[in-house]
Amino acid sequence: MKKVVALTLAIMMAASLFLSGCSVRKDDDTQSANGSDTSSTGSNSSGKRVVNVCSWGEYIDEDLIYQFEEETGITVNYQTAESNEALYSLLKTGAGDYDVIVPSDYMIARLIDEGMLAELNYDNIPNYDLIGDQYKGLSFDPENKYTVPYTWGTLGIIYNTTMVDGPITSWDAMFDEKYAGNVLMIRNSRDALAAALLDLGYSINTTDEAQIREAYELLADAKSKGVYQSFVMDEVFNKMEGGNAAIAMYYAGDYLTMLENNEDLAYVVPEEGSNWFVDAMCVLKNAQHKEEAEAWINFIASTESNLANMDYIWYASPNTAALEEYPAYYEETYGEELDTELYEIMAAPQEVLDRCELYVNLPANILTLYNDLWTELGI
Repeated sequence: MKKVVALTLAIMMAASLFLSGCSVRKDDDTQSANGSDTSSTGSNSSGKRVVNVCSWGEYIDEDLIYQFEEETGITVNYQTAESNEALYSLLKTGAGDYDVIVPSDYMIARLIDEGMLAELNYDNIPNYDLIGDQYKGLSFDPENKYTVPYTWGTLGIIYNTTMVDGPITSWDAMFDEKYAGNVLMIRNSRDALAAALLDLGYSINTTDEAQIREAYELLADAKSKGVYQSFVMDEVFNKMEGGNAAIAMYYAGDYLTMLENNEDLAYVVPEEGSNWFVDAMCVLKNAQHKEEAEAWINFIASTESNLANMDYIWYASPNTAALEEYPAYYEETYGEELDTELYEIMAAPQEVLDRCELYVNLPANILTLYNDLWTELGI
């Protein structure tokens, strides 16, 4: 496992960034990024070049921000959003004045369909060539016009081995009354309903309204019976690391971060299957700093940046060389071998991915149904 000193350094780095004016920690549904403007020169009112980035909490090695700024002279205003749905709301209401965003696959497809993303000039992003072919040409960007993959991974169940009867293998655990008050359900509609759909034997991309409503009833019934301690996003870290809940639905990379602080935790992609996802960097069509945005994307797509990111956030890299080199990088950095089981949780092998589906963008009427049901659930 990584040494505690690495976490200490990260906390110090984040504090330093905060004091210097870069917002890099979790700010759910954040306001407009500091330092942005409406000029087309790529600079703010002080004449400095800037790029406004919005991603997820706990999702970058902050030192990369320093490195990019030092190498390019471009100031990075880094903000976070809680979920894909929260990011979408920010963009639609004009509350988020960003250049680069890092949505997940299905949300990327929606933003493309709604004409919100700019086509990239890949001549300015030569490190795109380092991204593995298996992460290109996917359903959300089949012609590779809008995206550069950032990370990939799986969605599963995290559980405390001292607080459950035995190994968890099924999505049943997320709805089981015997764990009442000790289950953390994820706080976004697509993932939460996916757990129920999978438990019922349905596709996470179903457009059958009856199946979706049946999944909702399973979720609502568990909520009404007190199965859920709460619906969470990044609050899950403290709750699971502190032993304050037994079971949570969350992402493999974040599990590995939690494991460093609580060795009683385990992770499983349930037997019914799950979602495997790709998060990718995109530029908004109304971005005011497109040249700077593409420079940022190219920097982050490099092998060196991907190695640093994998080490910090534990999410698998789509950069082929970085993914292959990471075990050696880990051993060189920490003086010990990377556990194969942990590596395969971060970078799931094909036999696990074969049981998973990539989310696709759903038709408008189904998106409306999801929103209505989520509102009815009262989260």
